[in-house]
Amino acid sequence: MHLVIVHHHFRPGGVRRVIELAAPALARSLAPPVRQVVLVGGEAPEAGWLDRLRHRLGPIPVQVLASRVAGYATDQPLPPARRRQRIRRLLARLAASVSGEGCVVWLHNPGLGRNLVLNAELVRLCTARHWPLVFHHHDWWFDHRWRRWQEMRRAGGGTLRQVAQRILPGDLPVRHVAINQADARRLRRHFGDRAAWWPNPGEATSRPAAVRVSRARSWLQREIGEVAPVWLVPARLLRRKNVAEALLLARWLRPEAWLATTGGASSSNEAAYAHALATAAREEGWKLRLGLLARGEQEKPAVPDLLAGAEAVLLTSLKEGFGLPFLEVSAAGRPFIGRRIPDVAPDLAHGGFEFPQLYADLRVDPRLFDHAAEFARQEELFAHWRRSLPRTCRSIAEPPALLAGGDPAGAVPFSRLTLHAQLEVLRHPAEDSWALCVTLNPFLEAWRKLASRGALRASVWPATASAWLSGPAYARRFAALLRARPARHLPRAAPIRTQLDFLRTKLRTENAYPLLWGA
Repeated sequence: MHLVIVHHHFRPGGVRRVIELAAPALARSLAPPVRQVVLVGGEAPEAGWLDRLRHRLGPIPVQVLASRVAGYATDQPLPPARRRQRIRRLLARLAASVSGEGCVVWLHNPGLGRNLVLNAELVRLCTARHWPLVFHHHDWWFDHRWRRWQEMRRAGGGTLRQVAQRILPGDLPVRHVAINQADARRLRRHFGDRAAWWPNPGEATSRPAAVRVSRARSWLQREIGEVAPVWLVPARLLRRKNVAEALLLARWLRPEAWLATTGGASSSNEAAYAHALATAAREEGWKLRLGLLARGEQEKPAVPDLLAGAEAVLLTSLKEGFGLPFLEVSAAGRPFIGRRIPDVAPDLAHGGFEFPQLYADLRVDPRLFDHAAEFARQEELFAHWRRSLPRTCRSIAEPPALLAGGDPAGAVPFSRLTLHAQLEVLRHPAEDSWALCVTLNPFLEAWRKLASRGALRASVWPATASAWLSGPAYARRFAALLRARPARHLPRAAPIRTQLDFLRTKLRTENAYPLLWGA
């Protein structure tokens, strides 16, 4: 049979990593055997990555079908009818290239709603051909990506019900997959054995050679312009990465260290956030470097080398779907500090991972920012954001923690502030804010002592992780889902009920972060 892998793009990121690790295992393990892998996307993969994938697949050939119409709908100035016509032509080419053969279609990130017409046309094709179709949900449009609603409306998405039918279809060929257990439980509640949890595959890569680590450290010193410790955030410069919190931790725990991010802003939506951080750092003289690997020079260390060369690694994200950076840090064996993300931490513990320096939230004294101004700012942001939601969602959207009452003692989680207030906190001398906040976060005292001695604890790659995250384990999950034979048709309302189930959770106060809404 043919394994058809569909994604809007094959650029660097978590989805591409899943494909390169899982596809070879699937090609070796599925029955009937995979005779060819077909990549369908909005643009052709870069040559180097495609060569590496072909090497991993060995004798199994790889075909690429690239057309802009398989990319993001917002990048295509076409009316929905014309876009559907062109997508059908692309899928006709796919069907012709595998004529007479069986297929499994593996669609990545349909839940983002970036191309609803492609989702619908794949369902139509697979229903007609009796091909299994896996909707693999890495992210959701309603999970802190509310701009997607207006994008989908402009691209012909229509109503909430119509969107649900295209991202969570109940048609017989479709199977739904989530990358964390919390999302998988909701999918199973509505789709039964048509839904599954597949943790992303991972591998404990060998540590970089000493000479590569030494080069990475020298490169880091050149980038920051002095010989000093470097604490690294291995992430793009996105609001949800909550980089200001990593900077606050670095200033408190290791004042002489520089904080650096590997990636820069990856979209126009994030440009203002990146600019505000960079401008404040320059004006205040903070030890911060943003987007080390986003610069133009050709000779840059690989991420594993940078991780191994950094003194410590931080991940202060508000939200992650799976938490791939946690695995990368464990593989690198570097000291690590990170936020305990509710949807991620249980899954990592399930695989045997332990992270000695995890924390739930960093609480700050309200005297460090203009509390009244921040309250008014969040009221305005919440009202504006709520008006932008689908009408059905407005009545169930709960206010952020600051507006809902917050901590009776007056402490405020740094993660629940807008960027404006976060920068206010950071503008205080580090020792002054430390004195006001250390008793609010008792774990910090011990961590500061460890950091001063270079003795922060590292996570290690557990022996149990291989059985959990290996390619063969992934292939077994894939095959088990394909073997599931639904006994009945789902209710027609299953898609909208599933989406509303997710919406009620995503719109609770516990998931409300003003940092993601604006200023």
